[in-house]
Amino acid sequence: MAETKKVGSVAYATRDSSYFAKRGLIRHANVWHLWALGVGAVISGHFSGWNGGLLQGGWGGMFIATIVIGVMYLGLTFAIAEMSPALPHTGAAYSFARTAMGPWGGFLTGLAENVEYVLTPAVIVFFIGSYLTGIFGTPDSFQPVWWVLAYIVFVGLNVWGVALSFRVTLVVTLLALACLLVFWISAIPNMDFSRWALNIGPGGVELPEGNGPFLPNGIIGIFYALPFAVWLFLAVEQLPLAAEESMDPKRDMPRGIIAAFLTLVVSAFAILTLNPSVAGIGSFALGSSGEPLLDGFKAIYGDGIAKGLALVAVLGLIASFHTIIFAQGRQIFSLSRAGYFPTLLSVTHDSRKTPHIAMVAGALLGLAVILSVWFLAGEENRGSVIGFTLLNMAVFGAMLSYIMQGISFILLRQNQPNMDRPFRNPFGVPGAALTVIIAAVTIYFQITGDAAYRAGILGVAIWFAVFIAYFALVGRHKLILSPEEEFALEHKA
Repeated sequence: MAETKKVGSVAYATRDSSYFAKRGLIRHANVWHLWALGVGAVISGHFSGWNGGLLQGGWGGMFIATIVIGVMYLGLTFAIAEMSPALPHTGAAYSFARTAMGPWGGFLTGLAENVEYVLTPAVIVFFIGSYLTGIFGTPDSFQPVWWVLAYIVFVGLNVWGVALSFRVTLVVTLLALACLLVFWISAIPNMDFSRWALNIGPGGVELPEGNGPFLPNGIIGIFYALPFAVWLFLAVEQLPLAAEESMDPKRDMPRGIIAAFLTLVVSAFAILTLNPSVAGIGSFALGSSGEPLLDGFKAIYGDGIAKGLALVAVLGLIASFHTIIFAQGRQIFSLSRAGYFPTLLSVTHDSRKTPHIAMVAGALLGLAVILSVWFLAGEENRGSVIGFTLLNMAVFGAMLSYIMQGISFILLRQNQPNMDRPFRNPFGVPGAALTVIIAAVTIYFQITGDAAYRAGILGVAIWFAVFIAYFALVGRHKLILSPEEEFALEHKA
């Protein structure tokens, strides 16, 4: 019979070695796999999503917003680069917050990430289905079939084995970057920055001759562009979820995440500068486009090869879909292994040692949400609810987790100064504090900027209420001494 040990407001049930034997992972990832995991998770945001900020702040407002959000992610990635090798556990954000703020802090941080990692692939698969519908000419009602097929294929690849999963991650990420590189090279001789990138005037009107102001909506436009600039970096923080599958997390984790962030910085400013500058498009038209990169290719090469270009554009979506499914599985696995979620979810495959139940459960939950919206929202509202409200729920969850991770870093620096830190963040507490401040400001302008954001926040509140009720009534009485929990207790959190 298992013994129970009460610690503060939670209780731990002891488990023998057989419990963890059924929840084993295999180390395989090197620094390049980790780099691809970080870049691949984000890269679809360079294909579409970011461009809505052009109508909010004009090109100049979006440019400054990207710098501000880049500073936020700079502070976040370097904080994670210090915390992940010091706490090399699959739990990542949950693990950092658990050690810094106790079980409730760890659970709430993990829950915020759970919203992000379950809903983001659900929305990405909606866009994949939209592209495939146009390419193959299937009826709109067929879209749910594309979603199910995509989940089956990419959850299957992730379940098949960690070696295959990382190999696919590396290949699709390199292909997506190659697609962007081809566009950048193609755009340079076809750009006219002043005429097209600066064709938005005050109030968001189109200027037919271009040459408009740098900040057409003034300083406030920068702030309303912040949530859109997040798309250029969103989900790079998932990389530490591979800590227990990394060959040398203490050396490779900091290198992988910093290299991924620097790659994304180059790509972000390249796409922000070149895409709106291509002759025949401009910031005004691009601001409301669902496929800005595809529109850029069409402007350069014509509509005649549109279907071929659409297939190319799907690469970015596939790269992010595949890598975030990986993160989703590990995130659910870590919370389940520690007892915050039902422990059945953390059982790994007998031979392949992948968290197959966690990945299938996350996929089914994401599919259930998107299918519910599809059938309940009505034909006219489906696209906006899935493409904006659900995705805004994911962004809101991410911002909350960034705030919690920044606070975790600050608390660990203050309360655990002697903790072994293989990598030390050169930006320290000020960098983490900037991350917290910018994330909080971004949330504020999410709330005030668009009704879709407010609806998304209501959805996150419901998500939190359901899982917090489960944890308060059941989970907190059945925690397990997983690696994350043991580390936290050893450091008296």
